[in-house]
Amino acid sequence: MWLFYAFLSAIAAAAVAIFAKLGLEDLDSTLATTIRAIIMAGFLVLVSVFLKKFDGFSLTSLGSKEWLLIFAAGIAGALSWLFYFFALKAGIATGVVAIDRLSIVFVVFLAALFLGETLGWQAVVGALLMVGGALLITLR
Repeated sequence: MWLFYAFLSAIAAAAVAIFAKLGLEDLDSTLATTIRAIIMAGFLVLVSVFLKKFDGFSLTSLGSKEWLLIFAAGIAGALSWLFYFFALKAGIATGVVAIDRLSIVFVVFLAALFLGETLGWQAVVGALLMVGGALLITLR
């Protein structure tokens, strides 16, 4: 099932790039990112309420470690969006997305370093192929 969701995520991410590039034509990228975040937050609150994810939840449900890590993930995500929209405003969508997806390469190595995930030869070769693919897409 995770593979199905991963493909849906990829399709939605592609839609983000196209909609954002079109929407950024006459709009500041930081303002656009902020508006996007507000829309996303509202949508996610509605989904969580509908799915009853807040049932039994309180601010003390999470420990300080979880709060710190979720906070850090939120800041990292916001920075990612800001830089992504900066790049989309100035660059070509295919190039920006190709470089942005190099995050997978970083995750491969960081997951091995911090999460103890196996870094086999297949992962290294796959990461190198992704770097090569990003270069081929962005270099004209």
